[in-house]
Amino acid sequence: MKSKPIYVELPVQANMDELWEATQTPEHHEQWDLRFSSIYYLPKEEDEPQRFTYRTNIGFGYGIEGFGESIGSHNGKDGSKTSSLRFGTDQKASLIKEGRGYWKYNPQHNDTITFLTQYDYQVNFGAIGLLIDKLIFRPMIGWATALSFDVLKRWLEKGEKPSSQYIRFFTSWIISILFFIVWFTHGLIPKIIYQHPEELAMTEKLVGAGSVETVVFAIGIGEILFSFFWLLPIQKRWLYLLQLFAFPVLTVGAIVADPAVLTHPFSPLTFNLSLFVLSIIGLLVSRDTPTASSCKRKR
Repeated sequence: MKSKPIYVELPVQANMDELWEATQTPEHHEQWDLRFSSIYYLPKEEDEPQRFTYRTNIGFGYGIEGFGESIGSHNGKDGSKTSSLRFGTDQKASLIKEGRGYWKYNPQHNDTITFLTQYDYQVNFGAIGLLIDKLIFRPMIGWATALSFDVLKRWLEKGEKPSSQYIRFFTSWIISILFFIVWFTHGLIPKIIYQHPEELAMTEKLVGAGSVETVVFAIGIGEILFSFFWLLPIQKRWLYLLQLFAFPVLTVGAIVADPAVLTHPFSPLTFNLSLFVLSIIGLLVSRDTPTASSCKRKR
């Protein structure tokens, strides 16, 4: 059940001093690296390795605290740099027990540096820990590492602060999850499970008599399928544009089919207008968000 080490590589257009400072200075490192909430360097003598402590908040006031140690750095004749470290934690609740890894900075042409990392770790909880790590945790922390690298790249290349990038990234995903819930729920409950009388009546007025139940069922299936697109790690621009067209059409169709819906507590006019405005907001915040897919994940 041994897993492969985590590997992430990304070209960054920056000079070596800028990239080194952004990755080796705690107050800068903790800004862009999603894996750490805070990093603190401990006092050291001149010839000693640099030791540090870190904390990763996991929510509700809880966090994992650990220790680390820079176990060496190397300057290559080609201008490259390598920084190696050891890390771990004594907390029994942590899946990670202890690990080692390195960062490497390989200068290329046109002020581009290939920035890469590889690290591996031992886990707690025996076979169960190994299984959780292989199926869930290792893919998740690998994704977090790649996303953090892209945030760092955009910070150095475009000047956008990591905090602003993460606000746009997570806001975009919160909106995506909301639209998944909306489309999935409206497709499943009133159209497939219960076949609500108002759904049947409005559909009959729009399409005429016939197999209204079948049409409503098919519409429900279509809405459920559409909902899952919101969970895919893809650019959502075309989904938002489709909704900006669909919500006005659905609103007008519902009012034409039954004008009385305007008197309901949650009428299609106000409900769809809210989703229309939210689609505009989502379209704006989702533009050029950081992504883990920009990184190379295998050697």
